[in-house]
Amino acid sequence: MATRVVMEALSPTMEEGRIVTWLKAEGAAVQVGDVLAEVETDKAVMELQARGDGVLRKVLAPAGATVEVGKLVAVIAAASEDISGLVAAAGAAAPPRTTHPPAAEAAALPRPTAPPPAAPPHATPIPAAEAAWAAGAQSARVATATAGPAASAARVKASPLAKRLARERGIDLRIVTGSGPGGRVIRRDVDAAPVAAAATAAPAAHAAAFEDVPLTQIRKTIARRLVESLGPVPHFFLTTEADMERAWEAREALNALGEEPKISFNDLIVKVVAVALARHRECNAWWQGESIRYFTDVHIGMAVAVDQGLITPVIRNADRKTLREIAAESRNLVERARARRLKPEEYTGGTFSVSNLGMFGIDEFTALINPPEAGIIACGAISQQPVIRDGAVAVRRRMRLTMSCDHRVIDGATGARLLQTVRQLLENPLAMVW
Repeated sequence: MATRVVMEALSPTMEEGRIVTWLKAEGAAVQVGDVLAEVETDKAVMELQARGDGVLRKVLAPAGATVEVGKLVAVIAAASEDISGLVAAAGAAAPPRTTHPPAAEAAALPRPTAPPPAAPPHATPIPAAEAAWAAGAQSARVATATAGPAASAARVKASPLAKRLARERGIDLRIVTGSGPGGRVIRRDVDAAPVAAAATAAPAAHAAAFEDVPLTQIRKTIARRLVESLGPVPHFFLTTEADMERAWEAREALNALGEEPKISFNDLIVKVVAVALARHRECNAWWQGESIRYFTDVHIGMAVAVDQGLITPVIRNADRKTLREIAAESRNLVERARARRLKPEEYTGGTFSVSNLGMFGIDEFTALINPPEAGIIACGAISQQPVIRDGAVAVRRRMRLTMSCDHRVIDGATGARLLQTVRQLLENPLAMVW
């Protein structure tokens, strides 16, 4: 019996997915659990697995196609089984959306010489052929001018991360030997490859002045979530400044022990905020519409910048973990977040979030709440400043913190008490052990 391969909901908030690459070709034998394709979701690149044994008889959504959850993308069946009914039914549905054609194909598109025929009654309008040709030709000019040797290797069997690294470093993937499954080029292959001299070649003289890049799934989700946050959520903001001298000394002393991994200030901040939330459960909460959910466990989301936007991996029970444990877990999560390899359970379920832009020299900023969480703390840079201590001017390391609060859950005094505890713990880290 034929097995329908549909676009699965690979993350809790996924509504559609983009086929990055097919790892099995039509005609290949497959078994339950085999990875058929890589799919870009709203958060990560994940694996689409086979749910039946047989032969991959038909691929209905090519690489680059964006498909709604639940829609048919392929058919698995016995070699002799009739699948014409399934294929015909899928063909009657709306076709999957695809991104712009590769540069070489777009450049070769024929320029139309006559208006396109009128669409049949009740059909969805499509852009005129002239506009399609212009968009394809423009995409070709931009790609040819800016992509370098990696562009010509767009169809090489390689992971998304390997393709991006090759593009950035000017490496021609066609000459790289892949060590991944089925000869697939992966990151370590790109790292070991020589950088092509063509990477520094001058751009074409008539390069286009702009490029329209289709939204990735993660950028679509970010746009939607920001509207959901800033619009409906009544934000208010609290700002304080912490003396970081003792925190600085504590971190230096711990790292001087020579143990790995080294502890960052972000690790310290995650731990401090988690301990403070354990003492102020009224801020460790979700807005539920008709109720407020107060959590006993503290799960801290860390805002992490990735190439495609922002994702918030979660450190669970952060108040009960040591600084070394937090440091190890955060590095693992960040590395896999930037490689788009997080599992859904690793970036969902946070009860509160932390965002740190201090490493970029940002002194102070306000962060948007990640619904349904009720708050987020934004941390700026640690800098030496003149302050008055005991009636005299002294130079001290200082850091500004701004807490964004959902006023439906957190009142002003409630948020102020949490931020006061955070500041006190940063100024006296030993207080966390009592």
